[in-house]
Order: sequence, then C-alpha cells, then structure tokens
Amino acid sequence: MRVRVLFFGRLREIVGRAEEYLELAEGARVADLFARYGAQHPELAKLHTSVLAAVNQDFAPWDAILRADDEVAFLPPVSGGAEPASVHVAEDLFELVRAPLDVSAIVSLLRTPECGAVVAFEGTVRARSRGRATRYLEYEAYEPMALRKMREIGATLRARFPIHRLAIVHRLGRLEVGETSVLIAVSAAHRREAFDACRAALDALKRTVPIWKKEFFTDGSAWAEGELPAAPTTRPDAESNF
Repeated sequence: MRVRVLFFGRLREIVGRAEEYLELAEGARVADLFARYGAQHPELAKLHTSVLAAVNQDFAPWDAILRADDEVAFLPPVSGGAEPASVHVAEDLFELVRAPLDVSAIVSLLRTPECGAVVAFEGTVRARSRGRATRYLEYEAYEPMALRKMREIGATLRARFPIHRLAIVHRLGRLEVGETSVLIAVSAAHRREAFDACRAALDALKRTVPIWKKEFFTDGSAWAEGELPAAPTTRPDAESNF
C-alpha cells in the first residue's frame, strides 16, 4: 500500500525532504514507518521522544495501523504575498497569512452592538531571544491541520465561554523584528469572559496547532522548542513489525 509522508521544521531538514510517497506492507504501524526513517537518519531516531505523529490531519498514537492513501505527518513540538489560507466559521475567523497583519481591521470585525468588551493578544517578534540578537524569524505550518485545530479551539471556546466572535490569525514565512506574528481577539458581553477566552485560546494554540518557528541570530540559527500535546500511547522506539 502507498502512503504520503510529510516532515516539518527540524525533521524536514534532517531527512532532506518535505514529503514523499512510500510503499508499505499491509498492517504497518505509524511506529514502523518512523523506524524506517530512523534507520536511515540516526539524528532523527534520537528525537523519537519528542516527535509527534498525525494521520490524516489528526494526532495519532504510534501503534495506529496505517491504510492505503493515508497522509502521515511527523511533527516536532509546536512552537508557538500569497492568498491566505483561511476558514470562516459563522462570525469567527481563522487564518494563516504571509502578509503583515492589519490588527485594527481584524479587531473591527469582532465588534457588535451586543459586545461590551473586545480583548486582543498580539504576539510580536522581539529583538533578543536566548540572550542573542535576533535578525528575523521564519514560521512554517502543517496548514490543513493547523486550520482544523484552530476550528477545534473555536468550538471548545464557544462551549466554555459566552463569547460573541473570535479571531485567530497567525503569520507564516519570514518576519522581521517588531512585526506581529499572531493575533487572538475575542468579543463578549463582559470583559471577564473575553479575557478568559483569549487566554484559553492562546494556551491551546501554543499547545496543539502545528506551527513551528526558526530563529535567525547574528551568529547562527535554531528551531524554537515548543510544547508537546498528550503523549502517544506507544513510543516509536518500540519493536517494529515493518
């Protein structure tokens, strides 16, 4: 059977490709597929405790059985010009964009006569990180899955908080110092609900949305280590049946 395999961030650099199609034996598991690449790339194998797997744009356990035409992505921990990738759900806005963000325009979309509060969080590129001078950042994402996870965050927030509208917008590509990398904005009848929902959205974004950041300094570069979602049920160093 044939599956599509995707790599992102540091993993893409290690294997030297972003994607490929691979023939696997029937009954192969996610762990078997990772073991195959780990045997070819020892540096990748060393990262097995921090790598995540997704099958068809959902996080998957390492013992998940693969099927023909599955899309398998191996992901590092998430970090926190062209037409934007975007999803509109009711009055909510979820976007991945490569052009500078128009924060005022996005926030204005959330205002309604019923809302008494609009809370916005704007993340920006700082001039120093890890004690080093920053030149610029580059963001990349597993875009279809990222938008899907943004929609899930929106659904969860609406179930938890009485909010009116929500916007989650993240930049991709190269960002200079001072530019906005992410905007989360929430409108609600009262400030407490707006503040709480905005904080919850930011925490979930950093924890579950597959977006990665590479920092470029005056003396080198490094991928930013992010957070790991819930650990898979088995690790990829388990005995392989591949």
